Amino acid sequence: MNETIQQKVTPSCVSAPAPRKVYVIGHKNPDTDSICSAIGYAHLKQALGFNAVPARAGKVNAETKYALDYFHVEQPLLLSDLYPRVKDVTLDCKIVVKQHDTLRHLGEVMRGHDLKSVPVTDSKGILVGIVTVSDLAKRYFQELSMQDLSEMRVRYRDIIAATDSEVLVSGNESDFIKGKIRIAAGSIKMIQDTVEKNDIVLVGDRHDETLIDIVEQGISCLIVTGNGRVSADVIEAAEAKHIFVLSTPYDTYTVARLINQCVPIRRIMHQDPVCFKPLDLLSDIKGTMEETNYRNYPVLENGRLVGLVSRDNLMLPERDRVILVDHNERGQAVEGIEEAKILEIIDHHRLGGIQTSEPIFTHAEPVGCTATIVANMHWQNDVDIPASIAGLLLSAILSDTVLFKSPTCTPYDKKTAERLAEIAGVDLQEYGMAMLKAGSGIGDMTPAEIAKNDLKEFQIGDYRVIVSQISVMDPKEVMDLEPQLIEAMQNICDKEGFDLSLVMVTDILQEATYLLFTGSPKTLIGEAFKKDASGTHIYLPGVMSRKKQVIPPLSEAVKRIGKN
Repeated sequence: MNETIQQKVTPSCVSAPAPRKVYVIGHKNPDTDSICSAIGYAHLKQALGFNAVPARAGKVNAETKYALDYFHVEQPLLLSDLYPRVKDVTLDCKIVVKQHDTLRHLGEVMRGHDLKSVPVTDSKGILVGIVTVSDLAKRYFQELSMQDLSEMRVRYRDIIAATDSEVLVSGNESDFIKGKIRIAAGSIKMIQDTVEKNDIVLVGDRHDETLIDIVEQGISCLIVTGNGRVSADVIEAAEAKHIFVLSTPYDTYTVARLINQCVPIRRIMHQDPVCFKPLDLLSDIKGTMEETNYRNYPVLENGRLVGLVSRDNLMLPERDRVILVDHNERGQAVEGIEEAKILEIIDHHRLGGIQTSEPIFTHAEPVGCTATIVANMHWQNDVDIPASIAGLLLSAILSDTVLFKSPTCTPYDKKTAERLAEIAGVDLQEYGMAMLKAGSGIGDMTPAEIAKNDLKEFQIGDYRVIVSQISVMDPKEVMDLEPQLIEAMQNICDKEGFDLSLVMVTDILQEATYLLFTGSPKTLIGEAFKKDASGTHIYLPGVMSRKKQVIPPLSEAVKRIGKN
């Protein structure tokens, strides 16, 4: 789902438990009822103990914006779709290692937190790689001989820490090691032939003469293993040469292996790992996972690590939970609705065929507005409606019923609106006219935007039909654009595969509609409204409701045409 991910602080890479949100959302190309009913019903669900979040599936129109601004309510969260995204399966990850940390530290982290892979960052926290338990295993099998650390940028302090050494003669622990690791075994002659300048020499409990002779070779560090004896003479010789002398409790074999583990992680990590972003679609990343076949993948937002996505939990992400308001048809729902779990439907339209996997709560009534249902559900549950929410629910009723002029308006709508106006503290008629006027002009809308204004899709017989509606005080400003509008409507049909595109230009003052249409069959328009449909529009006096005065005649006309 297209929503921003936020980083959480957890002790390891595990799914962070959080209350599941329930998104309350209206239809695409939302009108005032769709937006305000979502806000109102989310308020009711919150009062009843749900983590409900109002959402919208499209841009807020001018009328709705007026209502939101008037009552000082923010626009709902925009959800462009409900398709599962990386963020929906991201494991929060606070266990990371730095690129200069040692392999021994890495092993301790993996063992301590039972991890199979760990992200690697630089000193600024920027992801530079990822390292896996397989990488450690490969390193183990490569330990056939002592490693040359001169090119590994290993510091003396790393060796001191790795071998749990006591520092008997100190130096600059931040210096990088320049020589090789040597084990002083055999005769003095053999040691002299093997040891070179700047080397680090491991030696057990040997005579002072041997230790001093090793020091005289110009080495950089003498490590006495097994807590071997180090005399004052040896220490004095080492101090004179400015050579580290360390004493460790481990035997020579163990120390050799521990030193090999001082290699920095950056030497074995995978650089430039395959990464994903929180908003990447899961369907888009599956192919990449199949090609690369890693267990875990870093998730980056603005270049910073926000978690990991594991192939093990990719297939079964928990579905988003949604409540649909003001619609119940698949074609009108937010994209990806089939991927979500629908919990409820609150609506006032015909039943349009959305399928659910299990029984759900539905509340549908033949009233003029979904907000009428929402308001009364508050009162039925003894939940008070704040003035701001009451104002928005009122706005939705006034919009859907066109200030009670629409034939869809019922006495129940009007009674509810009067009660809401009292709570909101507004004059019903005065506020209603101001709101309708705010949304009645086309402003800087393009013909394409007008053609999609409050667009709804319907399956009428075998035909896919879209019907948009724009309510205006002066229809002339829209009708003057008729040629450009028809072109825009036809483009929608051609690109998106609709049979018919209709735009209702509703005259609020005259209570009539100019119905523009394009596509086929035009005979459906003529049959439905008993008008000459040879042009590109017809005039329909008294028609203001898409739900009650346009869709039903079209549905009946399809039946009649089918019989002919």
